[in-house]
Amino acid sequence: MSVLQEILAIKSEEVAERKRKVPLNSLQERSDDIRDYHSALAGGGMSVIAEIKRKSPSQGQISADTNHVGIAKSYEQNRAVALSVLTDEKYFGGSLKFLQNIREAVDLPVLRKDFIISEYQIWESYHAGADAVLLILDALAASQFAEFYQLADELGLHVLVETHSSKSVEKLAEVLPKIVGVNARNLHTMEIEFDRMLAMRKDLPESMLAVAESGITAPDHLKQAMDAGYDAALIGTAFMSTENPGETLGNYLAEVRQEVSL
Repeated sequence: MSVLQEILAIKSEEVAERKRKVPLNSLQERSDDIRDYHSALAGGGMSVIAEIKRKSPSQGQISADTNHVGIAKSYEQNRAVALSVLTDEKYFGGSLKFLQNIREAVDLPVLRKDFIISEYQIWESYHAGADAVLLILDALAASQFAEFYQLADELGLHVLVETHSSKSVEKLAEVLPKIVGVNARNLHTMEIEFDRMLAMRKDLPESMLAVAESGITAPDHLKQAMDAGYDAALIGTAFMSTENPGETLGNYLAEVRQEVSL
């Protein structure tokens, strides 16, 4: 069993348990407006989605800092255009409560990053205040992906569609999502394949906003992603493993700007 298969099996059990505790009809209202994730990424130049992630299956513990709201505010101050919040507890140390707290404290649009395998989780994200959700193509059948995307769109949620291989890109044809992320991490082996991610930009239609995910651990990586044609990068571990994640983000952006101006 691959790491992805293991995670999805556990996720199925978790979602079934949450359904028993919280009925779907209690998740179908929302008290705040949805922020525009797409426009945030389309501002021009190389945008950064800054991620709050405490641990991962590949890295283990990344940060013991529980001040997720403080980190989110620091990201906002250092010119992140949007946030990504891990809500998986077992593998990533996150929670929906983290997302809710962060959403109340900042003005940036917030992505719920999790392994979504059920429409229930989309309603859950909507109710919790997420502005966008992640759909992982490798984790979904083509019919599931289309159904989940349609529901999110009907609710007004933005969707970051994540792909890991040229083969899974084929699932995009029917839906034609507005935002597509290419993950450099192979979810079956957990290895980083950075050059593959760079090369895959050409497999995506130019009309789609393209996000580079995983493997960006230095400002030069961010510059390479920009040069490959990516509009934004989602970065978590490289920031969260430092003493001041927001300051590290600011340093990345400053160095890229300097290289571009030379």
